[in-house]
Amino acid sequence: MGEATKTTLGDLAKAGHLEFGDGYRTKRAEHGKPGIPILRVAEVLDGKILPALEDYVSDAYRDSMGQKISQPGDVVLTTKGTVGRVAIMPSNSPEFVYSPQLCYFRLRPGSPLLARYLYYWFKSEQFWSQARSRKSQTDMADYLNLADIRSLEISLPELREQQAVTSVLGALDDKIAVNERIARSCDELRALRFVDFIQSSPSKVIERPLSSFADFVNGRAFTKNATGTGRMVIRIAEINSGPGGSTVYNDIDVPDRHLARPGDVLFAWSGSLTVARWFRPEAIVNQHIFKVIPRDGLPNWLLFELIRTKLKKFQSIAADKATTMGHIQRRHLDEPVSAPADDVVSRLDSQLGPLWERALTAEQESLTLAALRDTLLPKLISGELRVRDAEKAVEEAL
Repeated sequence: MGEATKTTLGDLAKAGHLEFGDGYRTKRAEHGKPGIPILRVAEVLDGKILPALEDYVSDAYRDSMGQKISQPGDVVLTTKGTVGRVAIMPSNSPEFVYSPQLCYFRLRPGSPLLARYLYYWFKSEQFWSQARSRKSQTDMADYLNLADIRSLEISLPELREQQAVTSVLGALDDKIAVNERIARSCDELRALRFVDFIQSSPSKVIERPLSSFADFVNGRAFTKNATGTGRMVIRIAEINSGPGGSTVYNDIDVPDRHLARPGDVLFAWSGSLTVARWFRPEAIVNQHIFKVIPRDGLPNWLLFELIRTKLKKFQSIAADKATTMGHIQRRHLDEPVSAPADDVVSRLDSQLGPLWERALTAEQESLTLAALRDTLLPKLISGELRVRDAEKAVEEAL
């Protein structure tokens, strides 16, 4: 590896190699359609843009927004509240206007820095060792301002070395993206086939209370007095987004009915009501979440689909609780659902069960690949590990 050049993001900007800035401070009077959707902090996850498409800035203010409108290839960094989540704007992405809590980075032709290398650099200790000392300098929420960002020092290897590093790490991210599409496709196909069966085979469908198909075991307050080590405590945040900086760990012993293992069905009955397949290592189920334990040997996928058929109604019930956190009560689990009769469950399971298992396998494989990527990334960025050696590890994993 050649000698890396040390510079700052501010110096790269001065030299015309990089443009960066924060988002547009929109006024409520500027909102409207047709317009450009606002991209907010919560919609930028690590490696993903998941827009809510809730608020728009009217097209009449396009000139005012200027460069703060997204472009394909922009590197996007969250800079307030949850600092440090980073993603790249996809090539096929529609336009967004960045909110003020985001910072965009736009590489210019001829730049000595590759956009994808910058993306991975923001995940490295080189960035975080500097960000940690800057983001907590106020009494308010963690925040990186533009002056902080200009001062960030980055070590730049030659472009071909950057390309080699991003190719290795990108191969893992690309496979993870493929696995996500596989899991999503399997789940969508299984759901379509299940609904088709229910609608097309009335003589083979029964109506029974949802609660008769499974035990809905409520979690407990396992975050209290947590030790910080041991198994993850699953809250709604962990179901929706996976582990993060606020995730709690506890090494206490808990009954088996409060443990979630890969393939188990979890149903968050409070807050953002959702049903999910757990695919991460064994973890502890916290309060406001049901572990759904099938009765009579029923498959997990069936319980997942039965809950999903009632989910919109449950969400509507929760939304009506204006004075408290939205939730359902146990009595709502007694509402009837349309389910396959007992004598056809086995045949359906032979058709739909493999789709559930294939999705689970893809999700678990992605966990392994992500762990390898996160191990290789700091060593490649720092130069501690040669690209050639990292390539061998990736080849074996893929």
